[in-house]
This record gives sequence, C-alpha cells and structure tokens, in this order.
Amino acid sequence: MKLSLDSEQKLLQDSVARFVAVHGTVEERRRLRDKGLLIEPDTWRQMAELGWLGLPFIEAHGGYGGSPVDLMVLMQELGRGLVVQPYVSTVLVCGGLLARAPEAEREKYLPAIIAGESQWAFAFAEHSGRYRLDRVETRAEPDGDGVRLSGTKIAVLNGKHAEHLLVTARSAQGGLGLFLVADGDSAVRRPVTLVDGTPGAEIHFDATPATLLQADALATVEEVVDQVIPALGAQALGSMEALLEMTVEYTRTREQFGQPIGKFQVLQHRMADMYLHCQALRSLLYRAVLAHQEQAPDRAACSSALKVKLGESGRFVAQQAVQLHGGIGMSDELAVGHHFKSLLALNILFGDADYHLDRYIALAG
Repeated sequence: MKLSLDSEQKLLQDSVARFVAVHGTVEERRRLRDKGLLIEPDTWRQMAELGWLGLPFIEAHGGYGGSPVDLMVLMQELGRGLVVQPYVSTVLVCGGLLARAPEAEREKYLPAIIAGESQWAFAFAEHSGRYRLDRVETRAEPDGDGVRLSGTKIAVLNGKHAEHLLVTARSAQGGLGLFLVADGDSAVRRPVTLVDGTPGAEIHFDATPATLLQADALATVEEVVDQVIPALGAQALGSMEALLEMTVEYTRTREQFGQPIGKFQVLQHRMADMYLHCQALRSLLYRAVLAHQEQAPDRAACSSALKVKLGESGRFVAQQAVQLHGGIGMSDELAVGHHFKSLLALNILFGDADYHLDRYIALAG
C-alpha cells in the first residue's frame, strides 16, 4: 500500500526530524532516565509551541485539526529517535477521553494540555486485568455530589509525574465508569521503572475524591484506545527503521576475516528479512490509519491487526539488530538496546500480540 504525503506533512516530517536530532539522542535519553524524568519541562513547552500537542484536536476544542495521517507522520519521526515524552498518555489517551467528556471539563482541561501546562495519566491496568479494559476491580462509592475511589492501578504510564489522573472504576450499579482525579497527589503513588526504562507508577486509591466523567464508559475507552494504536504502530515503525539503518551501517564497517561482515550472504538475508518486516508493518499501519480517517466499520479490527504485526515484527527486527551488532547490541551506550526496549514496551501497551490476535478473530467474526 502506498501513501503520499502532501507538502504540509513533509514540512511536519522535516520539523520533527530536526527536533529528534537534538532531543532524541541516546545521551539525552540516558540523562533523563537517570534523573527519573520523561521529559524536561522546557522541551515539553517547545513541543506545544510547535503545535504538536494540539495536533489531534479539532479546532472547536482549540486544536489544529490534524488528521490521523498527520499524527502518523509525527509519531513515526519521534520513534526514529529516542525521544522520551508523555505524548501518548497526556495528549492521545487522556486528551482523547477529555475531548469526549462533558463541555465543562473539556473546556477546563484541554487548553492546558494543548499549551503544555499539564500532564496526565490514564490509570486502567490492574493485577487481574490481563489487558482487558473491562476487568476492573477498583470501586467508586457515592459521596455527596462526588465519588470516592478505592483500589489499585498498576503500570500507570506517566503516573509518577502526572498532575491529573483519569481512572476506570466500577460504580455502585456495576457499570464501568470513567473518573477524574484532579489532584493526583491525593492518591498514593509508588514509583516504578517500566520495561523501556521510563518512569511510571503503581497508584493506590483509598477513598480518594474523584469526579464522574462518564458512566458506562467502556465503549468510549475502547474507541480512544483503538485510535491510539495506529500512533503506537507509527512509533514502532520509526524505531524499526532506525534499527535497520543502524544495522546496515554497522555491517558495512565491522570487519571479520578481512572484509566487512555485510558482504556475508547469510547476514544480507537477515537484513532483507528485517526490511520485509518493516514493510509489512507499514502496510498494516497505512490500512489502520486510513480506516480511522474514513471512520470505516472495521477500524477496530484494523487496529488489532496492526498491534499483532507490531508485536511480531518489532520483536524480530529488534532481535536481529541486537544479534548482528554482537555484544555491544545491548550496551547502554548504543541506541540499539534502547530501541529494543522501546519496542518491547509498545508491544505490551494496551495488549500484546496474542491478546490482539484473539480480539481480531472475534471482531472479524
């Protein structure tokens, strides 16, 4: 499948590539990791000034009305570097949920997200959930005009730094509701380091004050997650392309038996397989992006198909890159190992390949 970018999308691509050249280096990623940060505040505000935080939102909500293709261009270039940022948690997931919230909450919170003045986290995963968005044991009990939450959420992306939380919980009637904890400090957070080295949190709610955003919110949450998956696929594709390029370049310069190892046919075949996996993911990515752009009836199935291929191809390309680099492949000083861990995290986020294969089969009927 071929998808051609227009002139504005090419300008966006060039702009993000220049940003990544400065903020997406392995040295910058290691520095932020060692400080326990996802991103420097000044860098986050720079992304806001460039208009990237407002890209997914319609103009009526204060955004720039970007299309799924625009978002794909942005995320693919961010994935090519090692930019650590809470874009997925704050802008895509929580921003997407807030865009569907009542007008009062939407007008109160979305402008701050677009301006880069607040960070958010979506707390949905639980110990017994196993990727299922509807398996939730956290409870919401009525308390006057509001509610109080009790329960524990695990592996909360950006949960360490987010000022505001969106939380899924069971209401007294048994439905799955979406709740806003406007003061994130009212919950007990235990910082954790996620598989890709980024900071997250386990969050414990003990009669924590919250506001109901939507009752029976499962369909809304699933819709937003399905829209986010193509962005994850684009990020993974950028990471895989970077791994392929680094591997090809390394085999041109690394010599063994008096010649570059890239001349050995068996290694050429492995790099050709890496290229084919990148192209397979690209095709499913384009299909999913266009399905969401056109609001196609099978867009949820397209997202699950993309997630399956992300897990399979991402693992293959990452493993081949590490093996062809030899012992230095997983060293902390080389970008290869960081991309490897990033692809592991993208595979797990919102369901791994096995989970989405079962879901695709169910959706496809």
